[in-house]
Amino acid sequence: MTLYQKLAKRLREHIQHDFYKQGDKLPSVRQLAQEHGVSISTVQEAYRQLEQDQLVEAKPKSGYFVCQRKKDNLPSVSRPPQRPLEVSQWEEVLNMLMNRGSTKGLQLQHAMPDMTSSTLKPLLKTLADLSKHKPELGLSYADIRGSEELRNQLCRLTVASGCQLHPDDLVITSGCQEALSVCIRAVSEPGDIVAIESPSFYGSMQAIKAANLKAMEIPTHPETGISLEALELALDQWPIKAIFVTPTCNNPMGYTMPEDRKEQLYKLAQSYDIAIIEDDVYGDISFQFPRPKTIKSFDTDGRVLLCSSFSKSVAPGLRVGWIAPGRYRDKVTHIKYVSSSMCPVFPQLAIAKFIRQGGYRKHIRQMRQNYEQQRDHLLQVIKAHFPSDTRVSFPDGSFILWVELNPSIDSIKLVERCRKVGVDFAPGPLFSATGKFRNGFRLNYSEQTMEKRENAIKTLAKIIREFHPETIAQKSL
Repeated sequence: MTLYQKLAKRLREHIQHDFYKQGDKLPSVRQLAQEHGVSISTVQEAYRQLEQDQLVEAKPKSGYFVCQRKKDNLPSVSRPPQRPLEVSQWEEVLNMLMNRGSTKGLQLQHAMPDMTSSTLKPLLKTLADLSKHKPELGLSYADIRGSEELRNQLCRLTVASGCQLHPDDLVITSGCQEALSVCIRAVSEPGDIVAIESPSFYGSMQAIKAANLKAMEIPTHPETGISLEALELALDQWPIKAIFVTPTCNNPMGYTMPEDRKEQLYKLAQSYDIAIIEDDVYGDISFQFPRPKTIKSFDTDGRVLLCSSFSKSVAPGLRVGWIAPGRYRDKVTHIKYVSSSMCPVFPQLAIAKFIRQGGYRKHIRQMRQNYEQQRDHLLQVIKAHFPSDTRVSFPDGSFILWVELNPSIDSIKLVERCRKVGVDFAPGPLFSATGKFRNGFRLNYSEQTMEKRENAIKTLAKIIREFHPETIAQKSL
C-alpha cells in the first residue's frame, strides 16, 4: 500500500466513524503533510482518491469538506393490498436458489458476504485445529441451547445493540432462517395473521407460508421503515398475532429505522399485547457508529424475539444463528428440539473463540469499510448508466440495495433475458406475498470486484434500455 493510499484509508476511517461528520471541513493539505510527514502531492493524491469515492469534496478557496450523503430518487413508499393474504412465490424463490452456480457470469442475486478477506484466517485456523486436535468434540451430543461459551460471547456482543442478556436467555440455531422459522411457530397457530414490511425478505415470507399463516403487508418507507400509522390501523381491523420486521439494515431496502420509531413500534406491540419478531442479521455490519439499537433493547416484558446469525457478517456455511426469545424461551427451545435438535459444535466453538480473541471485531470493522465503499461505487455506476427515472435505495449498512425501474418494466422478464448473458439478480416479486414489485429488484454489492460489478451493471443497463418506454418510443419513430 502506497503512502497516499495509507493516508486515504486513515481519513476514510475517520469519516466512517464520525470523527469527521458530514459537512465538516477537513485538515488542509499543508497541515496533513506536516502531521504525517509526507509530501503535499501525497496528501493531494489521497484527497483525490476520497473525491472519487464521493466521501469528500473540494470547495474553491475553502478546502476539503466531508460530503453530504445524497439520497436522491429513493424508491416509492409501498402500497400493498389492505388485507391479509396467503404467501405464494415459492417456485420462483426455489428457482433462484437453485440457479446459484449454474452460470459463469455475475451473480448479484444472493445476499452473500465477502468471504475472501484475510481477517477470516484466524477463524479458519481455529476450525482446522479443532478438527485435527479435538475431533471427538464434533461427534457427540451437545447442549440443546448451544455452546455456553458462544452464548457468553453473544451476551458481550449484544451490549453494543443496547441489550443486557444472560447466556440462559439465548438459544443457538442453524442460521437465522431457522431462528425466524422457529419464532414464527412459537408465537402463532395455523391460520393466524402476521404483519410484515413491504417489500420483505423472501425467506421470511416462506417461513410464514410454511407455518400456514397469512401475511399482512404494511406500507413501508425507504428511509424510516414500516408505517406505524398503517400498522396501527391494521391492528385495529385484523386479529394480527405478531409483527415481523428487519428494522436495522433492512433486507431488501437497506434502511435503518430511527431509534425513536423502534421504541414506538415496541410500545404499539405492547398496547395490543402481541409479539415482535426482530431480524437483526445485518445489524453488526451497519455503517452507523455506534451500532444502532435493536427493538429488543426497549423490551421490558419479553415480547420481542430477537434473531440473528453470523451468515451475513462472517459466512453462511457456518450455520450459526441465535435467538433471544424473551418470554417465549421454553416454547422456542421445544420447537428447536423437535425440528433439528442440537447444532454442530465446531462452528460454535470457532466463532466463540473468534469473538473472544478480537478477530470478529476486526473483521466487522474491515467489512463495514469495504461494503460502504462498494455501496457508493454501485450507486455511482447505477446513476451513470441506468435510465434517469430509476429509483434506488441508500443502504445504511449490509451489502444489498433495492432498485425500482419504470412501472412498465417487468423484472421477471428482465432477469430471464439477463441470465442469457450471464448477469443475475433477485426480481422484485420474490419480496412480496402476492408477487408485487414487478418493476423492482435487489442487487448484491459484496461478492465481485468493482470492475466486474461495473461491467455487469453496464450490461444490465443496456438490456433495461431495450425494455424502457423511451427506447421503445425512439425505435418507433
